[in-house]
Amino acid sequence: MKQFLLTTMVISLILYGYANQSDEKNVEPVKLIFDTDLGPDYDDVGALAFLHAMADSGKADILATVTSNKNELVAPSINVINTYFGRSELPIGSPKTNGVDLGSSQHWADSIVKKYPHSIKSTSKVPDAVDVYRKTLSLQPDHSVTIVTVGFLTNLSNLLKSTADKISPLTGNELVIKKVKRLVSMAGRFPEGKEFNIYMDSTASKYVYENWPGEIIFTGFEIGAEIHTGLKLIKSDIKNSPVKDVFRISIPLSPEDKDGRMSWDETAALIGVYGTEGFFDTVRGKIIVNSDGSNKWENSMDGNQYYVKLKKPVPEISTFIEARMMHVPIKSK
Repeated sequence: MKQFLLTTMVISLILYGYANQSDEKNVEPVKLIFDTDLGPDYDDVGALAFLHAMADSGKADILATVTSNKNELVAPSINVINTYFGRSELPIGSPKTNGVDLGSSQHWADSIVKKYPHSIKSTSKVPDAVDVYRKTLSLQPDHSVTIVTVGFLTNLSNLLKSTADKISPLTGNELVIKKVKRLVSMAGRFPEGKEFNIYMDSTASKYVYENWPGEIIFTGFEIGAEIHTGLKLIKSDIKNSPVKDVFRISIPLSPEDKDGRMSWDETAALIGVYGTEGFFDTVRGKIIVNSDGSNKWENSMDGNQYYVKLKKPVPEISTFIEARMMHVPIKSK
């Protein structure tokens, strides 16, 4: 009986992301800004849940959660997730320039906004994402911030083009050089193809990838397409969870999700916290964004950009990610 209880406890700890993994090291928490287009797809919710699990376990410090999607339900939905995990105060920003406005066809966003506590009522009411970026970066130590972008490049293009202001005497480009350690981007198909996040604002994508002054790690469409998550989550006994509700509502509505939702954005969250070592191999070079929003890759040993290729078996990565997506807030335990 004792052995059974011990085994059950260990499984539970692993499931919720608190067991020590052999490939996890005792390091300072990664300082992160999460930039999402949350709305037209729901893997963004899984990625945000992953990051909150990492914050609760001391592996990440979430500094801000901004959206590149102007849809009015996006900021409230982010606020719902942040509030659920006990971080309602996290800054949220959205584009104040022209940008993409896309909602959820599965109606999960309006469902969680109606059901769960939140203080932000519409995306148009939150600050400019550029201001959030500039303020957040200016307060951090040099070369300390990882940006994880899983949506359009609208905000980052606007950040790079921003000028000195009352927030900081530095331009956006100078702030990135001084404060950002790494950009992790879920975008593109590799070595070539056409992918949603790049072509929906291809002008911004082209500008960012041609002018970003630091390291970029790409996790492409082909990576997340192989990694499925969500079925364990919706079959679990977790109650009153907006994360579970999003997957519970959405998975049955898409035949392609019968084995779980493809986990594009969760792979970016994973890389943002853990890096690529042990999970992925990398190819060094530079992305080329074409005028039609497609992309190709140019190999180069001098390049400061990398795209990832699968290394760890897919089932292991899926299990690793979903265990952290299933994390429940510490205050709820």
